[in-house]
Amino acid sequence: MQSAQSVHPKQSAPLPTDVPVVAVVLAAGFGTRFDPDNPKQLVSVGGKEIVLWSIEAFEHNPLVSDIIVVVNPRVHEQVESLIVNNGMSKVRMVIEGGAERSDSTQIALQTLADAGIPDDAKVLIHDAVRPFVEQSAIRGCIETLNQFRAATVAVPSTDTVLLTQDLGDRKIISSVPERPDTFRAQTPQAFRFSTIREAYAKAVGDPDFHPTDDTRVVVDYLPGTPVAIVAGADTNLKITTLADIPVAENIAANLTQGMSKEEARARMHAMLSGALDQMRR
Repeated sequence: MQSAQSVHPKQSAPLPTDVPVVAVVLAAGFGTRFDPDNPKQLVSVGGKEIVLWSIEAFEHNPLVSDIIVVVNPRVHEQVESLIVNNGMSKVRMVIEGGAERSDSTQIALQTLADAGIPDDAKVLIHDAVRPFVEQSAIRGCIETLNQFRAATVAVPSTDTVLLTQDLGDRKIISSVPERPDTFRAQTPQAFRFSTIREAYAKAVGDPDFHPTDDTRVVVDYLPGTPVAIVAGADTNLKITTLADIPVAENIAANLTQGMSKEEARARMHAMLSGALDQMRR
């Protein structure tokens, strides 16, 4: 029988706030469902590469102190060039990831550990193919980690979710959760460094360990650690197939609507200046 604490986990006491805030941008996928001959990280949407949209989102956030970009060898040189040519001053390194998403996360976490990042540092892990993450979601993750050790951006499900099980060669419904309790996970997903490291340390010994995101690692392997929800947005689109590109173009057009190239450039420089001012305080 579950204890009351496991059913209704207690919130954490306030945690240190004067710590590094590191964004890990995962761009190591090979995009087999997209176009094997055209890496989707480098596809231009709204006149800007998908990976650059994602890096800029964290570069422009004054609460983010450092960025690590994880890539596959095929795009390593091009991503580094984009970072240099666009003045991404918070990017500390570009490293190569692993075969699976979880492998890339673990490589990034080990890199941070080797660099001596403190246990209480805040780490935001983001899929590079979600180029339109809102600043409010990034800020919400960072602020939520003042009270919780883990958080994830998510949006309420507008569809009824069906939980299933196998019956022979068919799927049958095992339960139907109440719709207000169901959400669709997005990124970034945010953690205190020691929390996500501990979760992965426990997970690697499990032969059935095949997570699709980092939040599940905490939920499955640190069940006593509550993971808070941070409001996401439908525009935080994950670009998975070529069919997603027209939707992404519409979102990009709305974000830059009515702005000339000069105005967009001036806006970017203003955001960068504001970020630098915040860092100097």
